[in-house]
Amino acid sequence: MKVAVQQEDLQLLAKTLQEQLLVEVSSAGVFQVKCAVNKDELMILTQHPSSVIVDAQVIFAVIEDVLQSLASYREQRVQCFLRVFGEQLPYSKCFLALKQRTGWEDEEMGIWGAREVRGVGKDEGAISYLSPLSAYSSSSSSASSALTYLPSVDETEQEEVFDPFADVPNLAASKPARQVKPLFVGVALVGIVVLGVGGYLLTRPCVMSECKEIEVAEQLKTQSPELMRHAKSEKELVAVQQQLAAASTGLNVIPSWSPRYQGSQELKANLSGRSQKIDQVVKALQTASLAAEKIKTPAGSLEEIQARQHLWRQAIAPLEAITPNSELYALVQAKLFSYRISLHAVNQQILIEEKWLKKLAAAKAVANTAENRQASAKSLKDWQKVESNWQIVINALRMIPQTSPTYQQAQKLLLDYKPKLVAARDRTIKEQLAARTYQQAVSTANQAKVYQQQNQWQVAAIYWEQALETVKKVSQDSLYYTQAQSLIEPYSTALKQVREKLQVVSSLQQTRIDLDKTCVNGIRICTFSMDNAGIIVRLTPEYDQLRQNTLANSNSQNLDTAADLSNHLQILREALAVISDNANLSLFLYDSQGQVIYTRTLGG
Repeated sequence: MKVAVQQEDLQLLAKTLQEQLLVEVSSAGVFQVKCAVNKDELMILTQHPSSVIVDAQVIFAVIEDVLQSLASYREQRVQCFLRVFGEQLPYSKCFLALKQRTGWEDEEMGIWGAREVRGVGKDEGAISYLSPLSAYSSSSSSASSALTYLPSVDETEQEEVFDPFADVPNLAASKPARQVKPLFVGVALVGIVVLGVGGYLLTRPCVMSECKEIEVAEQLKTQSPELMRHAKSEKELVAVQQQLAAASTGLNVIPSWSPRYQGSQELKANLSGRSQKIDQVVKALQTASLAAEKIKTPAGSLEEIQARQHLWRQAIAPLEAITPNSELYALVQAKLFSYRISLHAVNQQILIEEKWLKKLAAAKAVANTAENRQASAKSLKDWQKVESNWQIVINALRMIPQTSPTYQQAQKLLLDYKPKLVAARDRTIKEQLAARTYQQAVSTANQAKVYQQQNQWQVAAIYWEQALETVKKVSQDSLYYTQAQSLIEPYSTALKQVREKLQVVSSLQQTRIDLDKTCVNGIRICTFSMDNAGIIVRLTPEYDQLRQNTLANSNSQNLDTAADLSNHLQILREALAVISDNANLSLFLYDSQGQVIYTRTLGG
């Protein structure tokens, strides 16, 4: 569709330039104009016979004025070329850098843009006729490469692919209308009438008497071309058409036996032909008026824009068939220029609308993808993709402007899709929080295991408590809830075991403290160790030596001391027995020589 519209715009531009040259340049009747696009640069080639001498500056100025009147060609780089029919390369070219019009530029510069004209030959700026070889050798590489796609007049096979002149009317003068041959049979016909039907027939209109109908028709035949030429509007054309129709109808009263009948029929055909030409133009103007009325309101769909395009084409086509020698040519040309601009604007609107339709279709496709992913989402990553898809859809629909016919449809889809984006975003946030909570619980549990392996039971118990509390916080309607629930039981078991171990360790620690206090009383009385078998206590050599010396020197003075030592050993055994009960461990008491002094097993 885009290529077709661009081709049509180029054809319209070529015709507009051709007709504007006919008006502005006296010798333009033998010109031909063709347009093409090469690498986003507009190329305009104007050709004429070698017998015609032209002013290149005037030709390029006319082309520039036409391009400035078309908004779509402003701010665009344009190359114009002048070439003689039959030559391969142009003899003059012009680079146009069109700019937006401003009032001060009009007054100060007197032009709308920047124009550089130069000949292709050695004398830059002069118009000279060069052979293809010399033109090629002296022209710039950019000019020659830009013209490789432009066919010459003789290359008919290439012009079948793209021939801007295919639809241009013949600019040669039309053949003069066929002259009506008068029939001088009036006398014979009157004689036959008199002999055949008598005096009645002689009284019929335009038989023997004067014929006002023919006089009126002849007068209108003479005046109508001038009336048609000076008509400035559809209303004036209709008035001329009504006069032609009335004069033509008046000729119907002339009977077939009248000597003026044949002439009246030719007059009638002439007037009817002119009326038909006017009718063709009037219908085209009415179609254009209808199209102009429709573009005042925004289009509701692409089909409506295409219908407007069709109306403009219907209006332009019959007007383009009016040749320069026609009385209606001036009126037609005044209308055609603006009609083509309107058609070009509609063509551009179609291209833009097709762009928004594609964006709307793409948004719908992404929305379907988002719905499918949402239905099968099984992880946080899936929900993040769903949210991203819905965000893409919303952004695409928001880009469609209010001027587009698809705007209302886009707004309806936004009402439907926005809640889905919000829901997807909320679910993604919930899954992110659940995933973060779950990972935090697993990480805390792993750290608890490390402390447990290091026998740091107190710290391990704290971490197991945190892991258990965290895993219980995972949201019930999240994808991680089932996994979190499966961790509650093993985490609870691990916490229980650590607490039991901590209790044992705490108990052993207290036992050590109690043993340490018991084994020291001024001097170190005993040493101890603990294992799974129980508590092993050994009396120190110092204590044994003191006890033996006291027993060996037991006289009246040392009796009290010996008794005290004997009582102390008994007290020591009783204290150790209490410690053994508290620790729930067996007790083995040895002297410094390794001899068993006292044994106490669990339950005994």
